[in-house]
Amino acid sequence: MLRKLLPVFALCLLTVPALCQSASKWRIATITEVKPHPVAGEDASDPITYDVSVKVGDTIYLVRYTTPMGELAPKYAAGRDLLVSVGKDTITYNDILGRSLQVPIESQRPVTEPKQTK
Repeated sequence: MLRKLLPVFALCLLTVPALCQSASKWRIATITEVKPHPVAGEDASDPITYDVSVKVGDTIYLVRYTTPMGELAPKYAAGRDLLVSVGKDTITYNDILGRSLQVPIESQRPVTEPKQTK
């Protein structure tokens, strides 16, 4: 009896990890707008921060992006597509080197389509 149950038990143990993994929902996002974020008393050595609008599905997210030292500013990135994973308070993306980075979501709003006139 035990010999018959052992394969069934082993099969159950193999399926548990597959059920425990959360399905990451990577989606295509489009950068729609990039604006420098105004900071009072800005020092020349401070990293530059940008407000970046990203369209994911039917939602536009406003995120705060700080340019890492030695990297180019995203001011010409409008129109670029990238893969993102939207969390509760952050958006995760991979940079060109494959590093996973997060940016905080400042706000979100639904996409409003312009009304067509006849």
